Amino acid sequence: MSFLPVDEQLAIIKRGTVEIVPEEELIKKLKKSRKENKPLRVKLGVDPTRPDLHLGHSVILRKLRQFQDLGHEAILIIGGFTAMIGDPTGQNKTRPPLTPEEVSENAETYISQAKKILDQSKTVIVNNNDWLSTMSFMDIVKLSSNLTVARMIERDDFSKRFENNEPISLHEFLYPLAQGEDSVHLKSDIELGGTDQKFNLLVGRDLQRADDQEPQICLMMPLLVGTDGSKKMSKSYDNYIGIDEPANDMYGKSLSIPDDLIYSYFELVTDVSIDKLVDLKDQIQKDPRNSKHELAFTITRMYHGETGAIEAREHFEQTVINKDVPDDAPELEYAAGSSIRLMDIISDAGLTQSNGETKRMMKQGGVSLNDEKINDPNTEVEFLKDSRFDLKVGKRKFARLIGV
Repeated sequence: MSFLPVDEQLAIIKRGTVEIVPEEELIKKLKKSRKENKPLRVKLGVDPTRPDLHLGHSVILRKLRQFQDLGHEAILIIGGFTAMIGDPTGQNKTRPPLTPEEVSENAETYISQAKKILDQSKTVIVNNNDWLSTMSFMDIVKLSSNLTVARMIERDDFSKRFENNEPISLHEFLYPLAQGEDSVHLKSDIELGGTDQKFNLLVGRDLQRADDQEPQICLMMPLLVGTDGSKKMSKSYDNYIGIDEPANDMYGKSLSIPDDLIYSYFELVTDVSIDKLVDLKDQIQKDPRNSKHELAFTITRMYHGETGAIEAREHFEQTVINKDVPDDAPELEYAAGSSIRLMDIISDAGLTQSNGETKRMMKQGGVSLNDEKINDPNTEVEFLKDSRFDLKVGKRKFARLIGV
């Protein structure tokens, strides 16, 4: 194939990138790749610690997709072995390791969702359990001899725990070595990771040198700030937008991000062109409201298509702006003369995941019946013949209750 000029490739590669170590070596690799018409091997390792992906995960996956579109070889490593060690990155304690069964189940879902972003026909998917699990104890001893304890303590989360007299298990020192051995095994030219992975990526360079390989380039992407505008996107913080969410939820959640994050979301999680990004800076400043709707539409279109995005926008306009119950809201019928607790109706309809969630939403004013907020979880609905109630749960869930 024919590769783009190096400066054009570099502009795409640097989009949204926080750091490239070292950038001058990347330029040399790109020049050599173009001269020899040979793709670079770009590696991304992921531990399937959770089954569902959100837009925060998409940042690094989209960068891998950009390398694919530039003609380079994308290697997605499923950390079948490393997930069972548990990387404590960004945490002040050891992450609980997963069982092989949990890793396998999560990996299956992870791969199916990642394929929504990556070019499936050009993605090499491997599992590091295939080579790490075959290493002997002597192999591990030899591998660990390449790094000192002082070097390991340089890692930010290790140094903080050491200073605070918090325990660090020896097996945690093996995690960066295992990730680095992936780079040696695959002879990677470039490894991608979040800013919290910098130490692990640099260990890969050390181990490749020790194996007489040309060391990989380390490319770090930012951690996406969630819809709350403060913490990194995470299901734990309930500030996430899942890439597998229904179109209506994806559109609505995208509109909840703060104005000062609109541009970074366009840059990191959408497919708008670099030229378009330049124009967006002024547009967002002048008209953040419509810019945010454009962002919501763009994100939803990427995962649900043009039709899905249009329908999600219309749904939002109908339910939030016009405050109407959507035409496709489920109709639930109840016998005339019956009196049923509203919390049970919500649970039976599957509008929340638990009674606890329903109580929380009621307390926060998130449940209404005929536009009247219901705060008491023991509230009962009395049904007469042909009585009708419009139920709203949260911002995007509706139902019609009918007495028959």
